[in-house]
Order: sequence, then C-alpha cells, then structure tokens
Amino acid sequence: MRLLHRICVAAALVAAGPAQAAGVGVRAGTLGVGGDVAWSVAPALSARVGYSALTWDRDVSTSRVSYNGDLKLSNLNTLLDFSPLGPFRLTGGVIFNRNRYDVSGDLAGGSLSGTVKPGRSAAPYLGIGYGNVSGLGINFYFDLGVMFQGSPRASLTANCGSLSASACTSLQNEVAAEQVRLEDELKRFKYYPVANIGITIGF
Repeated sequence: MRLLHRICVAAALVAAGPAQAAGVGVRAGTLGVGGDVAWSVAPALSARVGYSALTWDRDVSTSRVSYNGDLKLSNLNTLLDFSPLGPFRLTGGVIFNRNRYDVSGDLAGGSLSGTVKPGRSAAPYLGIGYGNVSGLGINFYFDLGVMFQGSPRASLTANCGSLSASACTSLQNEVAAEQVRLEDELKRFKYYPVANIGITIGF
C-alpha cells in the first residue's frame, strides 16, 4: 500500500502540470474494488495508474477433492488509454498482481492445504473501454479485457495429523498428484477476464 501511495502521489504531481487534463476514478469489478489516477500525455492518449483488491470465498472441486477456498485479489495496474474515436478506447499495459487462492480440503484419510498463484506476477493486459479517467467533469467509465497472468501454479502440503508414517507417506504421494489436478482445474484462469465499471472526476 505504501508503494501505491507513492505512485499515486507522483501521478497526481505529473497530472497537475500545465496543459494536461487529469482525473481520478473509483471502480469495482473482477479485479476487486479500487481506484485510478490518470493524466493526458498526448492527444487521444492518456496514462493511468490504479490499484484494486478484494477477498471472497470461492470453492472449487477436482475429481478427488472438494476445496474450501479464499480468493485474495491485489492488483496494481499501469495502463495507456488510446482514444481515437471519442470516448471509445483501446487499453494496454501491465498489471502487477499479488493474487492468490488459498485452499484446504480432505484427502485419503488426512487433509491438505495450500496456495495457488498466477504464473506471472507482471501480467500483460489488453482490452477495450469507454470513458477516460482524465476526461473533464464527472463521467462513468468501464473496461473489458484480458489479463494474461499465465498458468496457475499450486503448492499443496499434506497435513498428516495422527496418521501413521506409512499412511502419511501415502497421503503425501496423493497430494503430489492432486497438485497437478488442481492446476489443471484452474488452468482456464491463465487468461483472467477483466470487467470494471466506475465513476470519474476530471479537471
């Protein structure tokens, strides 16, 4: 959060320069709840920095395990908005994410827990949208796009508890195989869908 604060302050200082439109926005969507700071850098082109976060319960199942899961989103976006057709725009950039999915479940008489993370912490983003955060007045804006965050990587741990040594070894072998199954179940999220809507105040 300290890094986000510094980036937003720097962005606001740049935006305050002469002959530059600037603005702030608040939004919600599949990346979480957060906001943006934006400023114009050239005709029809503006830069945007923002942060969003959210935690929510999301369960998932493989062929062997039903997981209790907590999805924890944390995304810092650095984007360029190109608007050759008025309010309609193309957007590209990088989203620095610390997204993670914490899971737990029962398997083979024991239990397991672990975390799934995206393959890339710096994920390219490409999308379309309407409205610019750096536009004058009070407006709304939305984004539709894809964050290319890479194939998910799971790290699971066997919790043997009171199991015997042989039973614990069996559980650990099962968990190693289950890790592959969980990654396969979540592989569709290598292309993470982005949909945000928000309100801007420009000046």
